[in-house]
Amino acid sequence: MTGVTVSGLTPARTYQFRVCAVNQVGKGQYSSETSRLMLPEEPPSAPPKNIVASGRTNQSIMVQWQPPPESEHNGVLHGYILRYRLAGLPGEYQYKNITSAEINYCLVKDLIIWTQYEIQVASYNGAGLGAFSRPVTEYTLQGVPTAPPQNVQVEAVNSTTIQFLWSPPPQQFINGINQGYKLLAWPVDAPETVTVVTIAPDFHGVHSGCITNLKKYTAYYTSVLCFTTPGDGPRSAPQLLRTLEDKPGAVGHLSFTEILDTSLKVSWQEPVEKNGIITGYQLSWEVYGRNESRLARTLSNTTLEYKITGLSSLTTYTIEVAAVTAKGSGWVTSSTISSGVPPELPGAPSNLVISNISPRSATLQFRPGYDGKTSISKWIVEGQVGVLGDEEEWVSLHEVDNEPDAQMLEVPNLTPYTHYRFRMRQVNVVGASPLSQPSRVIQTLQAPPDAAPGSVSVRTASESSLWMRWVPLPDTQYNGNPESVGYRIKFWRVDLQPAALLKVINDRLERECTIEGLEEWTEYELQIQAFNAIGAGPWSEVVRGRTRESVPSAPPENVSAEAVSSTQILLTWSAVPESEQNGLILGYKILYKAKDLDSEPKSQIVRGNHTQSCLLSGLRKYVLYEIQVLAFTRIGDGVPSSPAVIERTKDDAPGPPVRMVFPEVRLTSVRIVWQPPEEPNGIILGYQIAYRLASSSPNKFTTVEVGSTVRQFTATDLTPESAYIFRTSAKTRQGWGEPLEATVITTEKRERPAPPRQLTTPQSDVSSRSLQLHWVPGSDGSSPIRYFTVQVRELPNGDWQTYSSSISHEATSCIIESLNPFTSYKLRVKATNDIGDSDFSAETEAVTTLQDVPDEPPGSVLVTPHTTSSVLVQWQPPKAESLNGLLLGYRIYYRELDYDTGSATESKAVKNPSALRAELTPQSSFKTVNSSSALTTYELTQLKKYKRYEVLMTAYNVIGESPTSTPVEVFVGEAAPAMAPQNIQVNSLSASQLELTWDPPPADSQNGNIQGYKIYYWESDVQNDTEKVKVLFLPETTVRLKNLTSHTRYLVCISAFNAAGDGPRSRPSAGRTHQAAPSAPSFLAFSEITSSTLNVSWGEPTAANGVLQGYRVVYEPLAPVQGVSKVVTVDIKGNWQRWLKVRDLTKGMTYLFRVQARTIAYGPELQANVTAGPAEGSPGSPQEILVTKSASGLTVQWTEGDSGEKPTTGYIIEARPSDEGLWDMFVKDIPRSATSYTVSLDKLKQGVTYEFRVVAVNEYGYGEPSVPSVAVSAQTEAPFYEEWWFLLVMALSSLILILLVVFALVLHGQSKKYRNCSTGKTISNVEESVTLDNGGFTALELNSRHLNIKSTFSKKNGTRSPPRPSPGGLHYSDEDICNKYNGAVLTEGLGLNEKPLEMSESEATDSDYEDELPKHSFVNHYMSDPTYYNSWKRQQKGVKHPTSYRYEECSASETEPYFQTVITTQSSGGVYTPTGQPAPGSRTPVTGFSSFV
Repeated sequence: MTGVTVSGLTPARTYQFRVCAVNQVGKGQYSSETSRLMLPEEPPSAPPKNIVASGRTNQSIMVQWQPPPESEHNGVLHGYILRYRLAGLPGEYQYKNITSAEINYCLVKDLIIWTQYEIQVASYNGAGLGAFSRPVTEYTLQGVPTAPPQNVQVEAVNSTTIQFLWSPPPQQFINGINQGYKLLAWPVDAPETVTVVTIAPDFHGVHSGCITNLKKYTAYYTSVLCFTTPGDGPRSAPQLLRTLEDKPGAVGHLSFTEILDTSLKVSWQEPVEKNGIITGYQLSWEVYGRNESRLARTLSNTTLEYKITGLSSLTTYTIEVAAVTAKGSGWVTSSTISSGVPPELPGAPSNLVISNISPRSATLQFRPGYDGKTSISKWIVEGQVGVLGDEEEWVSLHEVDNEPDAQMLEVPNLTPYTHYRFRMRQVNVVGASPLSQPSRVIQTLQAPPDAAPGSVSVRTASESSLWMRWVPLPDTQYNGNPESVGYRIKFWRVDLQPAALLKVINDRLERECTIEGLEEWTEYELQIQAFNAIGAGPWSEVVRGRTRESVPSAPPENVSAEAVSSTQILLTWSAVPESEQNGLILGYKILYKAKDLDSEPKSQIVRGNHTQSCLLSGLRKYVLYEIQVLAFTRIGDGVPSSPAVIERTKDDAPGPPVRMVFPEVRLTSVRIVWQPPEEPNGIILGYQIAYRLASSSPNKFTTVEVGSTVRQFTATDLTPESAYIFRTSAKTRQGWGEPLEATVITTEKRERPAPPRQLTTPQSDVSSRSLQLHWVPGSDGSSPIRYFTVQVRELPNGDWQTYSSSISHEATSCIIESLNPFTSYKLRVKATNDIGDSDFSAETEAVTTLQDVPDEPPGSVLVTPHTTSSVLVQWQPPKAESLNGLLLGYRIYYRELDYDTGSATESKAVKNPSALRAELTPQSSFKTVNSSSALTTYELTQLKKYKRYEVLMTAYNVIGESPTSTPVEVFVGEAAPAMAPQNIQVNSLSASQLELTWDPPPADSQNGNIQGYKIYYWESDVQNDTEKVKVLFLPETTVRLKNLTSHTRYLVCISAFNAAGDGPRSRPSAGRTHQAAPSAPSFLAFSEITSSTLNVSWGEPTAANGVLQGYRVVYEPLAPVQGVSKVVTVDIKGNWQRWLKVRDLTKGMTYLFRVQARTIAYGPELQANVTAGPAEGSPGSPQEILVTKSASGLTVQWTEGDSGEKPTTGYIIEARPSDEGLWDMFVKDIPRSATSYTVSLDKLKQGVTYEFRVVAVNEYGYGEPSVPSVAVSAQTEAPFYEEWWFLLVMALSSLILILLVVFALVLHGQSKKYRNCSTGKTISNVEESVTLDNGGFTALELNSRHLNIKSTFSKKNGTRSPPRPSPGGLHYSDEDICNKYNGAVLTEGLGLNEKPLEMSESEATDSDYEDELPKHSFVNHYMSDPTYYNSWKRQQKGVKHPTSYRYEECSASETEPYFQTVITTQSSGGVYTPTGQPAPGSRTPVTGFSSFV
């Protein structure tokens, strides 16, 4: 046999053949292959697979398919033919030609709405058209009806109902499944208020339906339409009709005038709700409570007043008025009136009591006020809602008509969980009463929310998440505790309805939520509801969203590999499970690497999802490969198959052994050493060494075979000084491989070779990742070179790396590969012979590889809406090492996405010819946002609104573009406001409220409808602690901030927000709340409590609420003292002094002290009780008080008394002028061991007599004072020239001398009188003017008596001691002015009778201020002030020296008396103010003190 026919071959395939002979021993050698033979193409033998058709719109169907199996192509597919026709009808086919085999879908357009089509697909190649697939059928989607219902008839059934009758539109015009009908009615005068009633379809006969609850006797247009799922069809022609008449409503404004004993006039107005044509009015009256006295009149429709006569005087009548239509009398309006008694305004209701509080209502009970002599026609309930206070506005909550005797009202329509305060007024025919007093504050109960969040929308967030957005409930709709308000989102897959999942958001102000963990490329439906602690509100409307296309989440299945040759492996697989595809599979990627040899796998891409096999070629022979397959979508690569499939290529003849050297060469023998082949291509079975003399016949070799483990061989019996050629080859199952040949000379004169030289890298041989190195070999040192080694170093700082150490000894150049683009390198070479390595050659000049396209795209690509027609693209540059050259810029590709039109099935945007392109250069077209992060940005403008765009980026250099970034989707049309609100005004309304007004952001920066505003406000000094946010979910431009701190500076920022998010904040605007009354002082403390004095001190209010103007201290005994209850009030100006010295206490008496602070008003009081000493457990009184006088001072001596319950810790000395009643602390902090103390006379006032007493002190306080000492004068011993006798002698001598001088002058004058009698001069009398400084008493007389004297109340003689100086900030209130001082009647004083002693009297305080707590006696206080010396000297008239205290004196001028009014109140310390004007030159007295010193 010399020929054979081969059948079963595949058309359009290329084949080669070879033949081998076979005998009983086995197969012989194969013949050489025949030349390639290609079989001719034939039409595809199978139709396309998996035809899927789905209606896309009401006039289009999307058809998708997969190619025929690859083995059935019978050639190269050129495209597909799609044919379609109406299903079930024998019509002609229409054809569409898809001219690319890569496109496996087609959108069939211009079809009939809601019609079924039959579709088939066939593929074709160069030989012709293959078989058509089996037909699939599909409907186009429904459309809206194109014709209205027919034969529409309308009829008014009654005053509020219209009935419709109609027939359906013709079936061919419904364009879908009839979902029902809508009945429409709208008033002629208000066409925008359309009433719609939906009627389910009835497929039998004439349809009917009604619209109810219409306005009575009103003209309406009516119409009917049919609707399908996509929407409404056209309306039928409008028909006009009017609802029927009904009884009218109540007349308005019933009133009475001209009220006489027997007649009155009744007036009214037409009803607001006429409900028909008013034909007249019915008027009736009767004596109140007596129906038998009823009289009636029927009046015309133009009569709006009537005079009733024939009434009985002073009788109460009930008068009723009603309007009349053809349907009868309407609602009756009535009132009572007494004849002859004109009605009056009613009085206010009182005693408001609230009960039966529920979430939405409360019962209000009250006592009606005076009715104004007529019946009450209306009750009005007003309320404060939410925020309560005197400054808050009242709104009308409820009105009740025609219940004149009501005493209880149900207030409906309240908001749950809201504070209310009610007040009422009642109305009669005259008008409304005054307002009642407000009720107590109540809070309605909680209830579930009434409304769902509004404006719910959903967007694709990522492959596994959806972003949902809504408008939160305003706080008025919480219906419960705000802390408990949140939102609940329900979502489910459209194809798995029952399996709904829930997500809860507990933040009541949250406006958006990302729902994670969803399936990729899946459609979901979502709803949201609000909830509080009581329950949940209604669900919102259902919204739909689809997750984004993603990478496949599973690998292809059933991956298998089979080696078909030594360099090829055939790989097959099946598709990714549909639920894991997560998008449209664009192709497959095969990852393969030689196990244990390659570090990084190589990849091969199979485009299209129809091919599920791949032939890997160009593999290394007899190498184990790890192979994985993954699927990819336009988003990226999916999961590779795992575990990797492992397959070994088939074996083949091996490559040559490498690195053959001759380390030992003798004259007659040579030892040869080699290494196994770098490409063994199978299992090495052995080696063959062949050698011959170089000069002998080329085929005359001596051949030796050795085992596979042998690496060396020694050839002997060689000819000296001769050249030999050695060949080494390896063997596998497939036979002997190529030999490695080398020459050796049998000599012993050998040395190492010289290094190669003249290394060059021609620029023409340099590419981006490789270059060619040329060199000239050096001397071989009488031993042939066996191989070369090349090393490469990357500049600037790389180390030398060996590129290859097995370059053929015959080579003079080498291609260096796997270099990095745009990188500089240096290279060097060394040669190796049998003796060893040469030195390395000189380095080459630096050579730079060419640029290549960047390896990486820009990273972190972020696309955000910027305006309603632009987006902001942000990214980070690729890593520098991946640029592979000089970066010229970036390219941004973007296109519209519409998942509903099938464009998602197109190839990547980079390859989409319609993709728009914006080119950026680093120099000018983008700007750096943050120089530290190198984040770059670009704005894509002029995009279409309300479209979804896909954006991806590449980086490019002069060579080309990088791979594309992962696609990013963005929705255009919504962007947050770009600017803040304008013209913000902050106005203070009260101490706790600020009013804000502003203008919206400029219209061109709003980027959509403003949904509301966020107001951020804080106290200017402590933003972090006090910042609050108020959210307005309405686009109002005014708001009141309430419950603020008084007299505090606030800063306010406002931002607007829309559906896309928050805009920027405005710059802070400042405002300050008004002042308010301060809080109570922070503490009240007492110290140095003796039996008659104490110090009281207090702290600043914790909340000043304004500028502190001063304090008021009020104290009084808890029980009357000697029959008198004295209340003392002291006003202190300023905030610097917060203490008071009180000196007029009664021993053992308990006092109530009250302190208030004042700003613009007095704040609340802080009060405390204190008991005058001595305290229980304090020491007893010291004994044996003795005062001795010396020339320099007074010495007080005593002996220790009872120490009390604790040891004595010290003493104090009190002193008083002997003629005064008040003791004051003179010396403090005397050690406990002391029994005497000396006081310098310099510290006492000269000529004043003092009494002293000693008080012991222990831990319990001040003890009982000792018995007063004997009065001691502070007068020092006078020198002789101050003695009276010396002064008398001097005075008499002076008198005699003066008389002599006068006598001499008289005589001299007499003698001149006669000489100068005609001069006419008058000699003036010179008088000395003495200023009576204090109330008419000579100041000189009191020079030593001006002390810090207390005001006392003496029961014996009713006298009061003189006033003492007091600080200028002090104002004393006292309501008793004494007009006697030590029995001397003031002729110029006031004539005021004393009150009986048993009456309570508000008396002048015996209190005083000190700049600090006294360290010594009050005497020193005045001794140390030089102004007191000056004030007691004679002064020229009209000259007033400055004083440290302001005196207020009750002095009277002889020419202009000064009158005062004194107000005395019982048991209270009212501050009294003098009236009248003081005389010129007089000084205003301290209130309640006489003017004497």
